[in-house]
Amino acid sequence: MDPSPTDPESPPSSPQRRGLLVVLSSPSGAGKTTISRLLMAADPAITMSVSATTRPMRPGEVDGHDYQFVDDARFQNMVEASEFAEYATVFNHRYGTPAAPVRAAVEAGRDILFDIDWQGARQLEASMDKDLITIFLLPPSIAELERRLRARGTDNEAVIASRMQRAADEIDHWAEYNYVLINEERDICLAQVRTIIAGERLKRSRQSGLNDFVRTLVSPA
Repeated sequence: MDPSPTDPESPPSSPQRRGLLVVLSSPSGAGKTTISRLLMAADPAITMSVSATTRPMRPGEVDGHDYQFVDDARFQNMVEASEFAEYATVFNHRYGTPAAPVRAAVEAGRDILFDIDWQGARQLEASMDKDLITIFLLPPSIAELERRLRARGTDNEAVIASRMQRAADEIDHWAEYNYVLINEERDICLAQVRTIIAGERLKRSRQSGLNDFVRTLVSPA
C-alpha cells in the first residue's frame, strides 16, 4: 500500500524536510485541547510544545512533561534573557515557549504543536514565520460554546462568565490565522486539521533536502 500523506513515516527516497510549527488556537470550550490530543494520537510525528508557566502544578501533571513549572522570578529572568519564542499572561498566570528546543526540532525535521492564544501566535509569527502555520477553531455558535463550558462541570458562574468574555475577544482575532475551521463535529474537524498539516509538509519551501535530491535525478553518480 502506498503511504498516505498523513502517515508519520516517509518513504526512504523522500528528501529531508524542515519541521513544522503548528499553532492551534480557539476560545476555551471550542475544542483545541481535544483536537490536539486526538491529532497527536493519530500522528506520532507531532509532539506538543512544553511551555514554562507560573501557574501551580495540577494533580497528575509532571514537571518537564506537561509544563516547566517555574516561579515568577525565574520566568522574568527567562524573559530578560530572551529565552522565549513567545510568552503571555492568561488568567493571571504567565506562559512561555522556550525558543531553543523549538529551533532544534525544526532543524531536525520534527513537528511541534502549540496550544496558545492569538498573542502567542503573533509573537511566533514574528520570529519563526517561515516554519509556522496557524489554525483557529471556531465554535458552531456562542450558545454551543457556553453549553460546552457548562458541560465540563468544573467552573463556577463567575469563571464561565469570564471565559465567555475572553472568548469574544479571542474570536475577534480569527482573521489573523492562516486557516479557520468551525468545530461542529469533532472527527470532521480533526480530519480537516490533518489535511492542512499534510499539505503544509509537502510545500516546496519546507523540503530542505529537495535540491540535493533533484541533483541525483539529473546528474546521477
